[in-house]
Amino acid sequence: MQYEPISVFDMLKIGIGPSSSHTLGPWRAAERFLLFLMQQGQLEQVSSLKVLLYGSLAKTGVGHGTDIAVQLGLCGYDPVTFDVEKIDATIAAIRQTKSLQLAGSKSVFFDPQTAIEFLFTETLPYHSNGLTFLASLENGAHIAKTYYSIGGGFVKEEGEDAVLNNHVLLPFPIDNADDLLRWSIKTGLSISEIVAENEQAWRSEQETNEGLTKIWDAMRDCIYRGCHKTGVLPGGLNVRRRAAALNKKLIGEASYDSYEEWIRLIRNGGSSFRYTLDWVSCFALAVNEENASFGRVVTAPTNGSAGVIPAVLHYFIIFCADAAYDPNASERIRKFLMTAAEIGSIFKKESTISAAMGGCQAEIGVSSSMAAAALTEGLGGSQKQAMMAAEIAMEHHLGMTCDPIGGLVQVPCIERNTMGAIKAITASQLALQSTPDFARVSLDDVIKTMWDTAQDMNFKYKETADGGLAINVPLSLPEC
Repeated sequence: MQYEPISVFDMLKIGIGPSSSHTLGPWRAAERFLLFLMQQGQLEQVSSLKVLLYGSLAKTGVGHGTDIAVQLGLCGYDPVTFDVEKIDATIAAIRQTKSLQLAGSKSVFFDPQTAIEFLFTETLPYHSNGLTFLASLENGAHIAKTYYSIGGGFVKEEGEDAVLNNHVLLPFPIDNADDLLRWSIKTGLSISEIVAENEQAWRSEQETNEGLTKIWDAMRDCIYRGCHKTGVLPGGLNVRRRAAALNKKLIGEASYDSYEEWIRLIRNGGSSFRYTLDWVSCFALAVNEENASFGRVVTAPTNGSAGVIPAVLHYFIIFCADAAYDPNASERIRKFLMTAAEIGSIFKKESTISAAMGGCQAEIGVSSSMAAAALTEGLGGSQKQAMMAAEIAMEHHLGMTCDPIGGLVQVPCIERNTMGAIKAITASQLALQSTPDFARVSLDDVIKTMWDTAQDMNFKYKETADGGLAINVPLSLPEC
């Protein structure tokens, strides 16, 4: 197997919804195309551009905002920092003027109606999520570059080595779950401690901690925003936001002015099964309603599954007695994120985190597995128990298809995050009450099975909106 170092910040990224593979990935591809033009000294020579979208990017691109993402990327905007409130106005200006400011400086002709082509019947051989940028230069020359959005915001140029960070030498190289287990047994380190050591190959401990704090801040802010926004999600399905109404119902008449006060109110409300279940669902709904509205989320490991890990992490810090009121809460949150990221990286190496390649098992299934392992370690479970929890969570997502109605990351995507979060908690509890040495299925076994299932899965169930709910539920839905 080819050695592939993957950082926690490759698996957990701050970006804009609604899709990591169909929004963030194409956005990053546009940025890479800009970089190529600048490196070649050809940016100022560009007179016009075209973008060709293939496969799943074509079939569900409008619903996922792929066309919007490539335009913003070509303008040179960064998805981490770009003001999401300016998206509509920016795209409207491009449409009205039939031009964009390439990299924010070079004005070029660009009519989105004709410059972005959705090639519904064509798929490139390497990956379903392919896109090509075509630039015409003032001297009559033409440039073409093809990229693939391979899931989770990862982008690969056609013909380039798929391995990330292959120049980095880690103290604990890991390509599969067995490697992780072997290092854990040999060193006695927890999963998060192994990750922390590996991250120092990229940056200092302080920089890693600061980066993880930013990831947590983005997750926290996203949940808080989503739990207080009302209205109908964009896209035409007329799906109403539910998190805010559920939050109001659970909080009652209590008032608060900050996230911290809100969390204290939730914690003081009790810990009954039904109450806890409602809040976990509320947290997950909030994130993915934000995601569906082109809000800022953390890709974990994808945007379509962005609600699972924040929901389970909030369950951990609010409802688990061992974590609540912990003076080292920030450190425990960082460890949670590192453990989750390591499990996700193993899935990426051995299988896929792209729904266009593996169906929804590659998104919700992987995020549930990541959250289950992180929660298990956080609650004092051993390394074997954490990996057992990850296995259990994925085992019960095997075969899950990706069939978004109208190509939108709304139905069934938003509710699936609540299911993935609850399955992660259940998997963790099962692992904590079990003896992993007697487990019949390993994490590597279930990851291989997931990949085998992905290869056998019919193409129409891989984020194409050509099967399942996408064809059995009419697009003109009543408000719900």
